[in-house]
Amino acid sequence: MSNRRNFLKKTGLAGLGLTGLGFLGSSSTQAKSTKLTEEQVTGDLRLLDWEPIPQLVVEETIIKKPKFPVIDIHNHLRNLDRTQEYLDVMDEVGVWKVVSLDGRSEDGFYKEHLEVSNSVGEDRFIIFYRVDYSRIDEPNYGEDEADRLEQAVEAGLRGIKVSKSLGLRYRDASGELIRVDDERLDPVWARAGELGIPVLMHISDPKAFFTPIDRYNERYDELGAHPDWGFSGPEFPGKEELLRQRNRVFERHPDTTFIATHMANLPEELGRVSMWLEKYPNMYVDIDARISELGRQPYTARKFMIKHQDRVLFGTDTAPNVEAYRVYYRFLETDDEYINADPSHHRQGRWRIYGLYLPDDVLEKIYNKNALKIFAEFKG
Repeated sequence: MSNRRNFLKKTGLAGLGLTGLGFLGSSSTQAKSTKLTEEQVTGDLRLLDWEPIPQLVVEETIIKKPKFPVIDIHNHLRNLDRTQEYLDVMDEVGVWKVVSLDGRSEDGFYKEHLEVSNSVGEDRFIIFYRVDYSRIDEPNYGEDEADRLEQAVEAGLRGIKVSKSLGLRYRDASGELIRVDDERLDPVWARAGELGIPVLMHISDPKAFFTPIDRYNERYDELGAHPDWGFSGPEFPGKEELLRQRNRVFERHPDTTFIATHMANLPEELGRVSMWLEKYPNMYVDIDARISELGRQPYTARKFMIKHQDRVLFGTDTAPNVEAYRVYYRFLETDDEYINADPSHHRQGRWRIYGLYLPDDVLEKIYNKNALKIFAEFKG
């Protein structure tokens, strides 16, 4: 017996001949007009299929261009065939420069990336170097890799990108995970300081990625679509351990500028991020792909941005896209409520965000001045 028939039997409605949806209105015509299925009536709609249309009526501010030119410190432009398209989008939405973090070193891809980017828009694209960890067991690896970095910088690269695979996936010849604070990498971080270029570190991931993918996980939609993004298994180190390893690198290299990307990968606990910024004067953070976290705590996030206005950088982690940039501008510049952040990156959680309405002097620092300060340290 179906759930619906059970319901009718228990309530006595079946005995009245109301075996359809007629009890909801005057006739079965209403049942057809509402288009309710049995699954919907009995509450069997899958959460993944639930896409409610908000009935809330609030102000929506469309910002086509930001108040100040933007430097997007965190992006991925490895699809070189789209470089001109990226530049066109940047011009349309007021983005001055974009950093591409895809300057692979192991196959020399950074050279092609640099050449294509400069041919399309000189001084509009900045390429960061990716360290080659596959050689880590070689004698004198650290110094040799530092020399390769210096050659890339001489060619035109202006920073280093460290992916989350360091500490989570990369292994040495013994099969051991390469720790973030592995001493074999120290010469590379030290050379970056000598060259005056930043090291952008993506270490760990959202807190939810380190918990089981189950009904208690607030990013179930995201992880359900990408289960390989989950790191809750015993084969992975814990999130806290990864953050400790990263912070030890900051401490060991005070003369090197580090960008702890994704709001230091702890936007869920801005109080701790604030303490790190106070402890490590060589540390910056960027907001890329984390406005969904920041915007659900607008009072705390606004206070944080104002307090640390000299250490926060703008980034998106989303290939140049008009709608994505405009969501960021709306979040930073307006006091709009209940903003859908999904277009800024992708759906990360089933909640809406609220604008920070930052003061102009703070906005300008986040949009470009803080990034310019970092790039001004270059000693080339």
